[in-house]
Amino acid sequence: MNLINQLSLYFVTDSSLSLPQLLHVTEEAVKGGVGVVQLREKQLNGLGFYKKAKALKELLSPYNIPLIINDRVDIALSVEADGIHIGQEDIPLDTVKRIVPSTMIIGVSAKTFAEAKRAEKDGADYIGVGAMFPTKTKADSEIALELELMRIANEIKIPKVAIGGIKEDNISEIKKYYFDGIAVISAISKSKNPYQQSKSLLRIFRENSM
Repeated sequence: MNLINQLSLYFVTDSSLSLPQLLHVTEEAVKGGVGVVQLREKQLNGLGFYKKAKALKELLSPYNIPLIINDRVDIALSVEADGIHIGQEDIPLDTVKRIVPSTMIIGVSAKTFAEAKRAEKDGADYIGVGAMFPTKTKADSEIALELELMRIANEIKIPKVAIGGIKEDNISEIKKYYFDGIAVISAISKSKNPYQQSKSLLRIFRENSM
């Protein structure tokens, strides 16, 4: 697995989708170029989360696309997911590393250079940086500070994925920060054609990363 290449287009699932909708959108997105899928469920109970995770794992395995579980280490372990993504208020990274297999990908959310540097020092495989732009899922977020982003771009060596309100028409605005990938939710999940939308997002990102 070439993680950096796969991180180019990272799909974070939309909790408003039913399971059949989720599986359809995800498969079309993967066919269009999505390289990593994160299952994010903030309100769903444990059984519901497990069922979605299990179904997604079965869908993604034949495509060799990593399934990352947001927050829930227990769910990640129970479905043999490929990774776990944690935020600043979740179980600490060093603790997660003691719980999960050494082969599991671990991503960490970071809004500031200090958070990014700590994640790198503690052994994260990648960081998700944002929110880059205001979004409905992060309604209280502000555009990340220029200085923080430049320090992250210039000093953090592990892969960096931009997240938060990213669409086709603003990808070029993050070019100068040298991200290894973009993470999107609604740009794909709300699209009438997730396959074509994924192809377009990936093409635009790669054109702006050259």
